[in-house]
Amino acid sequence: MLAVIFFVVLGLAIFVMYPLLAAGREEAGTLPVDVTPAEDLKRRRMVVYENLKDLEFEYQARKIGTKDYESLRESYKLEAAKLMVASQDVQRGAVEDRLIEREVAARRARVRNSPPPSYVCSKCGFENPVPVKFCGDCGSPMTKTGA
Repeated sequence: MLAVIFFVVLGLAIFVMYPLLAAGREEAGTLPVDVTPAEDLKRRRMVVYENLKDLEFEYQARKIGTKDYESLRESYKLEAAKLMVASQDVQRGAVEDRLIEREVAARRARVRNSPPPSYVCSKCGFENPVPVKFCGDCGSPMTKTGA
């Protein structure tokens, strides 16, 4: 009886403690579902701009030397320029995607509005329910005019 109580208490303790211990083991590098590439690039660009502002402040406060300031400033500006180009590429891709989606929608509408093909046999006049090579009633080959 005492052993059963011990195992029940131990099981409850594990059940309660597992979420607390497992919380620190999140996968690194995963993004929330609602983050798009454009939003990620914008967030990274904002971080670089904030770093530039901090660098400027530290230089004005004489906490950093001129040589270091200039090299860090150039590297931040280069990184910001790369992020801007990447943002423009993503935006350009989004415009192209919209054009493709518009064309796909137009083609689907044309297919939806076109009359269904007729599968009537030219020999016996039997209307086949699906596209076939031979008539389901008389067995004669379906011709292009009958299909």
